[in-house]
Amino acid sequence: MLQNGATGSKNIDLKHSASHRNLQVNDAHEDDALLYTDTSLRSASGMGASVSTAAWVKPAAYGLLNISAATGIVFANKAVLSVYGFEFTTALTLLHTLTTVLGMTLFCQLGFFSPKVVPTLQVLPLAAAYVGYVVLNNLSLRLNTVGFYQISKICIMPTLIAIEIALFGKYPSKKVLAAVVLVCLGVALATITDHGLTTNLLGLLVGLAAILVTAMYQVWAGSKQKELQTNSMQLLHQYTPIAAAMLTVLVPVLEPIGLFEALPDAHTLMGFKYTLTSVTAIAVSSVLGLLVSLSTFLVIGATSSLTYNIVGHLKTVTILTGGCLIFGDSMTVSKLAGVTLAMVGIAWYSHMQLSSMQPAKALKPKTPDAETGHAQQTALR
Repeated sequence: MLQNGATGSKNIDLKHSASHRNLQVNDAHEDDALLYTDTSLRSASGMGASVSTAAWVKPAAYGLLNISAATGIVFANKAVLSVYGFEFTTALTLLHTLTTVLGMTLFCQLGFFSPKVVPTLQVLPLAAAYVGYVVLNNLSLRLNTVGFYQISKICIMPTLIAIEIALFGKYPSKKVLAAVVLVCLGVALATITDHGLTTNLLGLLVGLAAILVTAMYQVWAGSKQKELQTNSMQLLHQYTPIAAAMLTVLVPVLEPIGLFEALPDAHTLMGFKYTLTSVTAIAVSSVLGLLVSLSTFLVIGATSSLTYNIVGHLKTVTILTGGCLIFGDSMTVSKLAGVTLAMVGIAWYSHMQLSSMQPAKALKPKTPDAETGHAQQTALR
């Protein structure tokens, strides 16, 4: 999917200086029981350490997959847009979504997950939010400056926190809020290259709507998994066909089809010159869109929407730093300060999340059982 993402998902500024077009890259906790006797507390402590280690391995792997796929799709989409001139962003989003539908169907047939049918009305808001955030973010970039668009991406995280407080009463700690502020300030310093804001009321309203819908999509990507008791793959399998149907309706409205053109026009979908290389680039972009969507839901399902946003900003910082180290991009004082500040916030947030996974250390054994003479205790986290 085309993601801002984000976020998801999933928002990537694909042609920052040339034009204001952008694709939005559309990205089960389990309780562990430790059984031990009062004569093997040291052994139990070792078991706790290994359980704690296992607790962050999956989220870390999901995050790495998301960063890799989202970074790869930046270059793939840039090739599709800039090199081959396929500038039909909504149509490309539809292709990404159809690829995700096919991919999830294949994964289901191969036994990666068991299908779970849920009522359409239950996943309809998620599908609508996905389509809405893609369309609104693309429209926002056309109506507003790049600076406003970059600011709007940063505003998603505080908006998400406000939504979770309002809907679920989920209040982050003061330390988490402080880390989030550091990340937002750092990313703002590193990425905002022009300070112009929107110059029209319509652009402002569309930009605000894009922020709200994107945040809601990310919240629902996590809450719907718990509400419907589905895993990431099951939920993707259920909502993406609905999203694809919505996008199919929107493509003729938002894109020039060229169906009734007397002569082929390269600026329409029907008149575009499809070559083997351009089709290959679109196919690679679509497959990466599948991986972005899947990894987005895996990260949110294993952690939270807030953590997913932190991972997204880590991706941004990684791309900026890699551009300077590998491609010789300029590293201004403000960009260096921003990258440093963002990394401090990301490291602090990550430390807090890892610390919260540590099992209780001080465990007192129960009184030995009178009949068996054995002391047993179960520690649940």
